[in-house]
Amino acid sequence: MMLLADLSVADLSVADLVELEKNSRYRRFSAGEQIFDRHAPTNDVFFVVRSRVRVVNYSLSGREITLDDILMGGHFGDLAAIDGKPRSASVMAATDCVIVAVPAKDFLRALEKHPGMALKVMRNLSHLLRSSTERIMGLSTLGANNRVHAELLRQAKANMNGENQAVLTPNPVHGELASRVSTTRETAARVMNDLARKGIVKRTKDALVVRDVDRLSHMVEEVRGE
Repeated sequence: MMLLADLSVADLSVADLVELEKNSRYRRFSAGEQIFDRHAPTNDVFFVVRSRVRVVNYSLSGREITLDDILMGGHFGDLAAIDGKPRSASVMAATDCVIVAVPAKDFLRALEKHPGMALKVMRNLSHLLRSSTERIMGLSTLGANNRVHAELLRQAKANMNGENQAVLTPNPVHGELASRVSTTRETAARVMNDLARKGIVKRTKDALVVRDVDRLSHMVEEVRGE
């Protein structure tokens, strides 16, 4: 049985999963390999079975801008399936990964048949819209240093380990942080070193520990005027 049962379509019955499996296919990608390019005319929907993928775009100068990471159990590609237009971003394998490709017509048929699945997709699109709005506001109103703070806070809130501490694994590298907030690796490194000196973050062998999420949150809110 396809591993879709453990992913974002878990509310489908066994019979529905078997039906969805008929035209779906597993695909393997190596770390750094492109899954599809922006403007590609394909419209399959992909579910991440193992590892994670990264959604990216590129500036006119060719600089990579990271938009999001899709983890195991998540899905991507539904925009093109829903509106029939080309891809809005590029997607690459962040590490060696396994994904399942579901044809758009089968995906849309499942949405029509199962309101619960459709609601999950709607919530995912709502999350993407809110995240995009927050990102635009950050790029428009925050300096580079503060954008790094805001991105680190976003990741910390999603990985809390106690009331005021978060643990980020794998340890985010400076280049990835810089790509997410449209700045340079050097700026990200400088900001992270400053936070470490202040005792707000601590790097371990396998993770980044945000030791004082409240203080980091206050730094971001102070600049935003919240």
